Amino acid sequence: MKEKKKANVSSKVVKFPAWLMLLCLLCFGVIIARVSVLALSTKIDGIDIQAFARNRNSTTRTLPAKRGTIYDAKGNVLAETVSSYTLIAYLEPSRTTNPNNPQHVVDVEYTASELSKVINLDYDTIVRYLSKTNVYQTEFGSAGRGLTELQKDAIKDLNLPGIDFMATQKRYYPYGDFLSYTIGYAKEKTITDENGNEITTLVGEMGIEKAYDEILRGKDGYTFYQRDRNGYKIAGTKETTVAAVDGADIYLSIDANVQLFLEQALDNAKAKNYRWDWYTILVADAKTGAILGAASDPSFDPNKRNMTNYLDYNVSVPFEPGSTMKVYTYMAAMEYSNYNGSDTYKSGTFRAKDGTEIGDWDRNGWGYITYDRGFALSSNTGVISLLRNNLNQATLKSYFNKMGFGSPTGVELANEASGKIGFTYETEYYNAGFGQGITTTPIQNIKALTSIANDGMLLKPFYVTKVVDSSGKVLYEGERTELYQVASTKTVNKIKDLMADVINGNSSTCTGYPYYMKGYDLIIKTGSAQVASSTGYNTGEVIKGISGMFPKDDPEIIFYVASKRPNDGGGGRVKPMTTVIKEMVANISNYYGIYDGKEETTEKLDTYTLSSFTNKKTEDITKSLEEFGVKTIVIGQGDKIISQYPKQGTIVTKKDLVILVTNDKDNITMPDFNGLSLNHAKVVLSYLDIPYEIEGNGYVDKQSVKKGTAIDENTNLTLTMKEYYVSPSKDEKNE
Repeated sequence: MKEKKKANVSSKVVKFPAWLMLLCLLCFGVIIARVSVLALSTKIDGIDIQAFARNRNSTTRTLPAKRGTIYDAKGNVLAETVSSYTLIAYLEPSRTTNPNNPQHVVDVEYTASELSKVINLDYDTIVRYLSKTNVYQTEFGSAGRGLTELQKDAIKDLNLPGIDFMATQKRYYPYGDFLSYTIGYAKEKTITDENGNEITTLVGEMGIEKAYDEILRGKDGYTFYQRDRNGYKIAGTKETTVAAVDGADIYLSIDANVQLFLEQALDNAKAKNYRWDWYTILVADAKTGAILGAASDPSFDPNKRNMTNYLDYNVSVPFEPGSTMKVYTYMAAMEYSNYNGSDTYKSGTFRAKDGTEIGDWDRNGWGYITYDRGFALSSNTGVISLLRNNLNQATLKSYFNKMGFGSPTGVELANEASGKIGFTYETEYYNAGFGQGITTTPIQNIKALTSIANDGMLLKPFYVTKVVDSSGKVLYEGERTELYQVASTKTVNKIKDLMADVINGNSSTCTGYPYYMKGYDLIIKTGSAQVASSTGYNTGEVIKGISGMFPKDDPEIIFYVASKRPNDGGGGRVKPMTTVIKEMVANISNYYGIYDGKEETTEKLDTYTLSSFTNKKTEDITKSLEEFGVKTIVIGQGDKIISQYPKQGTIVTKKDLVILVTNDKDNITMPDFNGLSLNHAKVVLSYLDIPYEIEGNGYVDKQSVKKGTAIDENTNLTLTMKEYYVSPSKDEKNE
């Protein structure tokens, strides 16, 4: 028997280096540690992991607040937020889960055909937009953006599957180029909200829009919800919504009619080919300091933002005021020395210690004259004599500051300037006394004038009468604010007499005689300041200013008017000033029923407080308003009133307009526009929703469609305006 041999099995043993084993164990330990950290920690590398996971499947959608509305004193809308729409089309078939209720564009050709009837885009172009592949949705370029409410409704009525809208807000200024620098403007800006989302919102850039931006803007809300991979809310999941708080409304002291008078006066002066670098007017209620009108030229349309200058000349551009400052120099002399208007001085020229020669506008002077006559003639040497004999630098500077010059008034507008009241040397001191070498703003001059109209009590001027939040709660009310006494009754009465002497005379006794208006108890102080440059003063170039008020003994209106380089086309500087001021004073005086207290040329205007006319009989309300004498326009043929303009509680006069909208808006006839102001005409047109053109400015003289004509889809109206102003006196000469 053969013995079996054992198989010779050889084996290899693989040996790992010790350092490699240790490395593997270390790596494994690191992995275990990292997994443990991920599993147990709430934050990794500073990131909240749970929140990160939630955010991948959730979204926060901002609910924008509506920006507040800006109104004038009578409730006319000056700035409002309106919705505009962007047209979108959903192209993704997966949006549709029920074939009987399609949620995407199903029929491209039919959809394009219908849309081309509404938006300004041809059929073929729309087909190209709707035929895009691998896109979830599409827009239609500029033709599909900025759609109005009417266009949106017209498209919705087509019931086209897959067609939707994105709503956006835009700021609208119904009166266009009207009170532009005071209102300012707001424009769309992209900002990051509290939730980290980029949103487009309206931000104030100028005027009230900027000064009250935060209050007008309100507070955005939001909706938080879980979403699927397509961005839709997951059914059954929790949704959290915080409602937006709309912005507050701002009510201004501006009277739209007064504002119209100011802007119309400027337009009429330009129509005479009068020119200037700039022109600015401020009118205020003498008893409260409320600003009633604020006009500037050049101006701009806030809807177009076509401005050439970003600063409001009434509050943001200080300039040398010239001789209107003599009012306050004389007042300082009356308050702080034994002023005697009958004392005399030698007029003509004066040579300062440094050799500077300062002269009157007539260098020959008028010989020895009284200080009172020197005021009427706007004599510079009279001021110098007063300063040398009755005052010192510290006293004059202190009094100017006390009147509000050299510091902001605190009026409710952005970018208010302080001006500069600074003088050290003798010549600077004398120049300051007649308004040269120092700078002020029109709003500061209005503030100073309130003291003369209120027996020496200085008032704070204001533009805002009320701020009302979205719930109707009044957050703020503007009212007469007394600051402090700056002059005695004796001083105030004397300075009124001197200002009356400026205008009541002739060329040999006063500088203001071209501004005289028979039947109007107007008092003023004229001023002319040379235009400063980097090398000194430009010969022959001036800024003309006028401070004024009426009636004299118990002023109701104060105003300040200024213009840089006014020119009547023949080298004269006065006509561009007198033309505007006379028209302005006559219209405002007639509007408010102001008379001079001696000759009652007009009667005080009656007033009528509007109640709520809703659900009342059209015939009864119309009769009541017509008996009072207010212009009334009825929209529709209904027997009941459903809305009104102005709103309940508004005080109206016979100069105002009331619109009554009835319960039959389907049968509207053309109203009688004859005699309506431009602003009132635009309000009526907003109720008619018809194409129209307006030719000219002022008041309606002709209308292309007769009153009483039925309005239909073919109605197109043209209104022809005529100017309405008081012709200036023919006796106009330069100071």
